[in-house]
Amino acid sequence: MGHAQVTSHPVHAAMLYLAEQIEKKSDGQIIVKVYPNQQLGTERELLELLQIGSLGMTKVSASALEGFAPTMQVFGMPYLFRDDDHQEKILNGDIGRQLLLDGEEYWLRGLCYYDAGKRSFYTKDKPVETPADLAGLKVRVMESQTASNMVKAMGGSPTPVSYGELYTALQQGIVDAAENNAPSFYNSKHYEVCKFYSLDEHTAIPDVVIISTKVWNLLSPQEQEWVQEAAYESAAHEKKLWAESTAESLRELEKAGVTITHPDKEPFRKAVEGVYDQLKVEQPEIYEIVQAIREVQ
Repeated sequence: MGHAQVTSHPVHAAMLYLAEQIEKKSDGQIIVKVYPNQQLGTERELLELLQIGSLGMTKVSASALEGFAPTMQVFGMPYLFRDDDHQEKILNGDIGRQLLLDGEEYWLRGLCYYDAGKRSFYTKDKPVETPADLAGLKVRVMESQTASNMVKAMGGSPTPVSYGELYTALQQGIVDAAENNAPSFYNSKHYEVCKFYSLDEHTAIPDVVIISTKVWNLLSPQEQEWVQEAAYESAAHEKKLWAESTAESLRELEKAGVTITHPDKEPFRKAVEGVYDQLKVEQPEIYEIVQAIREVQ
């Protein structure tokens, strides 16, 4: 199992727990070795290794899956969920389960979701209080069309940069800003360069734990059950770790001299309405999923 995060990240701890649970349930018949920190490649490369069966499992952001399993881009839509309860209902319900399996035809089977918090902007020179503050800023985005469209709608210039190169890109002024959740902002040490963190919480994109279907199909039904059960248990464990890590990261960021602000979200919501209009025209089948998500009470 390979992933892109550092070993101090809560998601890494959750994957070690997943490996332990699989080993325990299978009585040592299945051993999972976890390789963190992009040792085996970037998120995109890890997904490609899964597709050919060279790697068994990975954890990536749902955004990284967009180019592989198109329906996953629904999670990148800004302000998609009304609140945490709404998100939980979607991920643990029929829509969430279906989306996990949509990657199967691309040899990528989703096992479960990990909480990846909410993404907000961090900047070098001034806080982002309104979308107008993004005007003229080069904002690092993941390799995701949805993320690019969102930043454009808010007035910024989306600039794709790989996560591993982002610290240097911020330092050298290749980009002026980025966006991520609190633990990632803290663990990456990007706060050494960016002193403003504006909690506009524009997206709540989950992480997805994925197994290569080539590996999954080699497992017996009993082994598949062990792996799936362990995945669900690790997701519950990760949720707790995530909440603790978020609170601690925000405390540490403040200690490190980062100014944390809570801008009014309404102007941001209004600014991105066009992203939904665009989706309705260009990808009606994805827009249908958005509508189904919005209708869940």
